[in-house]
Amino acid sequence: MYLVMGITGKVGGATARHLLEQGNKVRALVRDRAKATKWADQGVELVEGDWNDATAITTALKGVEGAFVMLPAVWAPSPDFREAKGVIANYVEALTYTVPPRVVALSSMGADRTSGLGMITGLALLEQSFRNLSSPVAYVRAGGFFENFLFGLQAAQGGTLPVFYNPTNRKSTMVASDDIGAEVATLLTGPAWSGQRVIELGSMVSADEVAAELGEVLKLDVKAFALPRAAWADAFQQFGVPKGHTGAAEELYEGVNVGSMDLGVAGTEHVAGKTSAREVFAAAQNAAKAKAQAN
Repeated sequence: MYLVMGITGKVGGATARHLLEQGNKVRALVRDRAKATKWADQGVELVEGDWNDATAITTALKGVEGAFVMLPAVWAPSPDFREAKGVIANYVEALTYTVPPRVVALSSMGADRTSGLGMITGLALLEQSFRNLSSPVAYVRAGGFFENFLFGLQAAQGGTLPVFYNPTNRKSTMVASDDIGAEVATLLTGPAWSGQRVIELGSMVSADEVAAELGEVLKLDVKAFALPRAAWADAFQQFGVPKGHTGAAEELYEGVNVGSMDLGVAGTEHVAGKTSAREVFAAAQNAAKAKAQAN
């Protein structure tokens, strides 16, 4: 039995799917059972609760062979990152009490840094807080998600994909969420290890390359366009980040543009991504078509 946190999200869902495909039993901590019905139908054991409840996490951890943990994505965190700190404290309490045979934690490229991380600062705090756990821990430092470009299926119809990457031909680490799930499942079920390890997950890809692959799916000539720095705040607001709270997202991409998402941090392992941006775009497009036909 393996515990998967965030099963209703992309990475948690991909992790659960890969585990189930391997014939493993999966348990998930869920706040709303209705949102996890499809997982219950596949045999996933659902435990009620969420990452804000250390007792619920402890209950979900009992008897598992391994656990996948992650932080909820917060695009507009509080200045002191109290949202992440609260969840991390709950994890540490639960993992100290139960001590599962292995823990895999979703982190991010750049989490080795101590400043300039913006909205992924919480992941650096998670890594720091897990250092004294008794369980073997593997941190999966994933690159930027290809899924973050899915808005381009509509936005790039005119041939331009607006991006925060500048210059657009500079490569940074990117990966598909399905590849993250596959790697997490491999770590949970593969050979045991002792101590702590860090896996850099993804491949070096530029925004220009992502735009070209989007164009192949849309059957258009799509070019990446680097949004002027002064336009970032407004752009993030269009993505739903509240006005006046876009600083953490802006700082993250400033870091990306100076190299914080590059591969090759000392003392880490590297696993290349297998899924291309093209495949992510095509899958999303096909899913949208299928949904439209069903309706």
